[in-house]
Parts: sequence; structure tokens; C-alpha cells
Amino acid sequence: DEAETRLDRWFRRRFPELSHGRLEKLLRTGQVRLDGRRTKAGERLVAGQTIRVPPLSQEEPAAPRPGNRARPAVDPALGDTLRDRVLMQDDHLLVLDKPAGLAVQGGAGTARHLDGHLDALRFGAADRPRLVHRLDRDTSGVLVLARTAVAAAALTRSFRGKAVRKLYWAAVAGAPKPASGRVDAPLAKTGGSGAEKMAVDADAGRRAVTLYRTVDRIKRQAAWLALAPVTGRTHQLRAHCTALGTPIIGDGKYGGRDAFPAGLELPRQLHLHARRIMVPHPMPDRPPVDVTAPLPPHMVATWDLLGFTDGDGDADALF
Repeated sequence: DEAETRLDRWFRRRFPELSHGRLEKLLRTGQVRLDGRRTKAGERLVAGQTIRVPPLSQEEPAAPRPGNRARPAVDPALGDTLRDRVLMQDDHLLVLDKPAGLAVQGGAGTARHLDGHLDALRFGAADRPRLVHRLDRDTSGVLVLARTAVAAAALTRSFRGKAVRKLYWAAVAGAPKPASGRVDAPLAKTGGSGAEKMAVDADAGRRAVTLYRTVDRIKRQAAWLALAPVTGRTHQLRAHCTALGTPIIGDGKYGGRDAFPAGLELPRQLHLHARRIMVPHPMPDRPPVDVTAPLPPHMVATWDLLGFTDGDGDADALF
């Protein structure tokens, strides 16, 4: 079950008191061996291999590091909410409908996050599920979690190898021209610590590509967009919608005042939803995983208020 795991990560899980520097020294001096031979920290394990671990009882315990703090206790109410939002589950993975407003991982000033509540999603498994990709805190929708180390390695390869297809729905201020198309605009980080954001930068930016289609619109006031990211840059959809001149409703960081259409009493939350994902199953003999998530309540309210309808069946046309 730990095949495809890097050797240093295997040690980190089983011997958390062993610092990485000490592990590297044990590897350099040949005290850690893989099937009797010298190895390196980044080598990936294969089922059936034998790892020689030297006596570690005389080692000085590693000094506590900020990243190794004990996890906070699971909030029972949030744990119940997360279990109720599981869209699909088998022995290898589960797909969650992440609530808007819940960060995937912790950070400065973020004490309540999904990573701190993954124990609530064990469903009897020995290990907590593992994160293999991310969603922004204020983005709702489909999020894939691995339930085993083997599945985590396979899913991570799929996400890095562009084998995953994603579809997002967004409500934007204004209506893009043309109504459908392709945004190919490189993005680079700008702003200082705590205010970091992405901006189109033809010189220093990394390539970023998004396909979009207008599903419905209310004159020139607002539109329902289907978005398919071809690349996976930070805040890509938010930055690209702003570059189109139609910022996502509620996205003050990228759209400023323009993200709050005048004359429309809409929820002030970010209107971006990870609607659908298709990912190869981590077990090669299984069919691909294809899961959709319903709109969150604040977007349902906006859809009802604006009367958005998918009359031409374009909402999933990019998928």
C-alpha cells in the first residue's frame, strides 16, 4: 500500500522524530539501505522491497518545527458537514463537495481548514485521506482525496500530467465579447506578502490557458460562464475573467468594485464553483472517475434571482 511513495516521505510518516538532515546523513553513510543497496531520499518505493532502518534510539529528537504542530481537534459539527458532502467514495479515493469559505490547508490566521479535519473522513480506514490538489478557500465544489498512499501517488501523477479534466461555473459581472473563446494570457505573481495576486504579464508570466463559454446572460449586467482551465495556475480563472473585462461576482480582490454589479442585490460571496471533474482512477483496471457537484446556496440564490437557464445545453459543452 506504500508503493510509489518517496523514501523520505515513508520515513517522515513512520519516524517523524527523525529530521531530514539526519536521514540524509544515514543515506550518505549507507546506514539506510533499500534491498541491500545504497539509495537516495527521492527514490520511489516498489511493493516487496525491504528497507533497512538502523537503530535510531540514540538519536537526538528533532526540535519541534512549526509544520509539525499537533493537529487541532476536529470540530464535530464540521466533521458531520464534510461527511454529508461526500459525492463519491471507494477503497482508494473519495470526492468531496468542498463548502465555499473553507480553506483546504492552514496558514497565517487560518485555524479552521479541511486538512485539519481529514480524520473525520477516514470511514474506518487506518489512515486519514490525503490531499492531491487544491481549491481556493472561497471556491466551492469537487475536490478529490486519496485514501491510500498508492492512490495518492497515482492521482498526483494524473494532476501533474494534465490527465485531469475540470469544469467550473461562474457568475460574472458583465458579459464577455466574444461570448465564447479561449484566453491565452500568461500570469505572474504580483504584490507583496499577504497581498499576493496574479496578473497578466507577457514577459515574466507563465503560460495560462482557459476555455470559456457563455451559458446565459442578463443583457450586459451579468453572465453565467462555463470555464475549462487547460493549465492550472494560481487564481487562473479569477485573473482570466478579469482580463476579459468580466470579473467574477464577489471577487473584490481581482475585480474591485466592478465585481459587485450596481443595481443587483446579489450575495457578496465569490461566485466560482468547481462543477465537474474527470480523473483517471488510481487503479488502472477501473473506469475514470466523473463527478459533479451541485451549486452552493449563494449561487443558487443568484441563479434564481437572475433567472439563469441552460436553454441550449451549453453548461457542460466544454467538458
